[in-house]
Amino acid sequence: MNGILSTPRPVPGRRAPMLAGAGVVALALPVFLVAGFPLGGWAIAAVLWAAGEALGLWLSRLPIGADHLGFSGLVALAHSFRGIAVMVVLLVVTVADRDVGIAAVAVYALAYSLSLGVSLVEYFSGERLG
Repeated sequence: MNGILSTPRPVPGRRAPMLAGAGVVALALPVFLVAGFPLGGWAIAAVLWAAGEALGLWLSRLPIGADHLGFSGLVALAHSFRGIAVMVVLLVVTVADRDVGIAAVAVYALAYSLSLGVSLVEYFSGERLG
């Protein structure tokens, strides 16, 4: 197990995880329509997902590393802010309307989980650098 976690690998691509999460959001719409779940919850999750991915895309274009410490700090803070902002929005929505908030949390959590899973599979199946 120690070798798996200590072996350096290249950063995984963003396309497959983003498409996986977007697929969850897209496939959730017909489920919401058929099951009668609140569409506001789906819409909030979709907007949060799209905004988070747009921010991630912009951040991925910034140079990072030892030669670009300022941008590296900005990227780290922005990624942290993205997670905190999503949690705050979902909390406020859930307090205001429980059903809409729970629906939004469910869709966003499923999209995020699948995206993270795909990213981990990409990372651990990638070639080793060391």
